[in-house]
Amino acid sequence: MKRIISIQDISALGKCSLTVALPIISAMGVECAVVPTAVLSTHTQFTGFTFHDLTDEMEPIADHWKREGFRFDAVYTGYLGSFRQVDIVKRYFRDFGEGAKIIVDPAMADNGKLYAGFGPEFPAKMAELLAGADLVLPNLTEACFLLDEEYREEYDRAYIRRILEGLLDKGAKTAALTGISFEKGRLGVVSLDRAGADFSEYYTERLPASFHGTGDIFSSAAVGGIVRGLSVPEALALAADYTAECIRLTLAEENHSLYGVNFEQAIPGLVKRLGA
Repeated sequence: MKRIISIQDISALGKCSLTVALPIISAMGVECAVVPTAVLSTHTQFTGFTFHDLTDEMEPIADHWKREGFRFDAVYTGYLGSFRQVDIVKRYFRDFGEGAKIIVDPAMADNGKLYAGFGPEFPAKMAELLAGADLVLPNLTEACFLLDEEYREEYDRAYIRRILEGLLDKGAKTAALTGISFEKGRLGVVSLDRAGADFSEYYTERLPASFHGTGDIFSSAAVGGIVRGLSVPEALALAADYTAECIRLTLAEENHSLYGVNFEQAIPGLVKRLGA
């Protein structure tokens, strides 16, 4: 069985980060070892949540795993809350990245703004993880912060390609941008690899709602697909379709909650399509 490491925070209640990565990747037939960077009582869309930082546990976990000689097929990173955590993640890449896919979701911003708690100097630190990454999976806001580029709400393919090329120049082998739309009613993901392959695009219906955690759901499904042997464009298409179906199922539920999507209901279809 394939085995990956997922390094990100966990919310005791709330559909994001490790709370979605572990079940989705496991359902896809891949063992998911976890390194929690923090534990929260709920995700940050709620008020009054508790927060406990776990940075001091990250290196002892790596020490133990290294002594045991554990090997992994991928290292997948999500939300990281500090400069120190970024440096520790680089150690995970060194210690466990040989022969493994390195996949970075630089979860730190959306809608043109950094998440609360991040200063203007943090994106440059996060960008250090792109060196040697097999795939980087930002949204457009995150990509612009990584590159210190102007964020645009209106754009064309030339601008998007320039952003992708900038991410490749930072060291990533393949760069993908999520949440891209060139046509009303369509939303998708575009990618480019350093080998000069054609600009790849995949789109689904743009649904009339936005939910916290869908980026983590997308990235987790993409990681599972890649580790199961799909090409990057195939895995991105699988993840886009799965995420859209999660939203559809949620919207179909009367009095649905806005705190997260019903990703659990869509897992059987994901597994069937993957053949897991």
